[in-house]
Formats: sequence, structure tokens, C-alpha cells
Amino acid sequence: MTQMKTNSVDAVRDVPIISSAMPGDYIELLKPRVMSLVVFTALIGLLMAPGSINPVVGAIAILCIAIGAGASGALNMWYDADIDAVMARTSRRPIPDGRIEPEQALAFGLVLSSFAVMTMGVMVNWLSASILAFTIFFYAVVYTMWLKRSTPQNIVIGGAAGAFPPVIGWAAVTGTISVESLVLFAIIFIWTPPHFWALALYKSADYEKANIPMMPNVQGEASTRMQIFAYSVLLVVISVLPTAMGFASLGYCLFAAVLGLVFLYLAWKVWQDRSVDTGHRNEKRLFGYSIFYLFAIFSALGVDAIVMRLGL
Repeated sequence: MTQMKTNSVDAVRDVPIISSAMPGDYIELLKPRVMSLVVFTALIGLLMAPGSINPVVGAIAILCIAIGAGASGALNMWYDADIDAVMARTSRRPIPDGRIEPEQALAFGLVLSSFAVMTMGVMVNWLSASILAFTIFFYAVVYTMWLKRSTPQNIVIGGAAGAFPPVIGWAAVTGTISVESLVLFAIIFIWTPPHFWALALYKSADYEKANIPMMPNVQGEASTRMQIFAYSVLLVVISVLPTAMGFASLGYCLFAAVLGLVFLYLAWKVWQDRSVDTGHRNEKRLFGYSIFYLFAIFSALGVDAIVMRLGL
């Protein structure tokens, strides 16, 4: 792998700003698809936490988490504008496409970050605000500015940023970090590598062009496929821990096991795939299913928590 290039906003291709940014451009900076997953898992953490929270305070907590996630996305796009410009799947983002100036994106992200953290601290509690602040810092600085361009373990370590939302939701209710909330963290943390590496396998040329040391580009496809399967095995085990630890029902355990076995089968197909003529069909299937899987697992946890609270 060639030495990673130094990030510079000046490296963005010279596209003139031909018009004022539209509201939709700023919404795109927030990475709304990623935000939806963050908000959803945070909501499940909030619902599963013992005790109760005023509905208005709970809504403020979720709103702050959403704004914080969006701020992280804006800061990520500001710093990554140079590599976004050369990757096919990101070249139409607002900054490389010339719709928003880098300085606008930076200011937008910083203002939203400050607003989200301060509002969370004042209106909810300072522990949840502190975790939110750390999450934004971890994603924008530790992952985006350091890990992403320096190590093939970028997704493994950086995945922690996406795993914190249910912990924040839990802390918003209880004011604490518990073992249970860390299990929710672990599910997302272990899910992240097979999810992103499946994408990286069929987008490796894009990452190579941008000099991003993704696992397939550095350690090869065979090693990446094996690691996807290994992480998938671990994911299936961790997904049933809520039942083993007594904060989810047997019904959830059975549902999670079925979902996990499908995940494992798809990961095994990726591991065994040695053909160059499949068009990365197995990788695309695993990537698509992994998104469904995480939503399904956390949906089941949320439904289970509601049912247990109601004593049904």
C-alpha cells in the first residue's frame, strides 16, 4: 500500500460554487441514512433501560443524538472531501460536487455538535451528553482523521463510534453505563466489520484509487473473507447474550438465533467464494442483509422490552 496522502481541503477538485447551497445539500451533509440507524438504536437503548423518563425529555434526548450524528457526518464530509472527490460512490456529495464550500460544512458540523451536546447536558443529563461528545470526537477525529487513512483496522476500531448510540439512550434514562448497555454496544461493534468489509470487497477499486487502506486492499480478499466469517460467528454468540443475561426473553433469543444463522450462512458463502465471475453477488447479499439484520435485531429487542414492561 502506498504511503497515505495527507488530507487537505485544497485537494478537492476545483469545482466552482455555482450557486448558493440549498437546504437539501445541508441535509445530505448529515448522512440521513446513517442517522436513521443511529437514532433507531439509541431509541431502543432508551426503551430497554430500567426506570422511566419523561416523554418530552426522552424526545429531546433522541433529537440531540440525531443532531450529534448529523454533525459527525458533516465533519466527516468536510475532512474527507479530497478522497470523496475521487471515489465513484461519494463523488456527488455536496462538497466535491461544488454545492457547499468546505468551510460551510465545517462550521455547520461544529455548531450542530455544540448545540447537541449542550442541550443534552442541560435538558437530559451530563453523562449522556459526555458520551455523545466523545462519540462525535471519536468519529470525526479518531476515525476520520486518523484511523481511516492509516490502518486496515479502521473499521474495526472506528466502529465504536456507531456502537455508542444505545449506550447514550440507556444513560439518558438511568444516568449510568451498565453491562447491559455495553452488550448492546458490542452487538453493533462486532456487526460493523462484516458489514463494511462486504462492501469493501466489491468496492475495493474505489478504495484503492482513494488510497484508503481497507482490509481487502491491504491483506487481500482471502484474509478479508475469513475475517468476515470469524466476526459473524462472534456476532451470533453476542446477539443472544441479552437473554443469557436476563434482560431479554427466550422469544428474542430464538428470533436472534434464526437471524444470526442466516447471517452466518451468507458470511460462509462469502468466505467460500473464489470465483471471479459472480459479480460479487455474495458480498452484495451479505451487505444488504446486514443492514436488515441490525434493524431486525434491535426491533426485536425493542418489542421485547415493551412486552416485558407490560407484563404480557
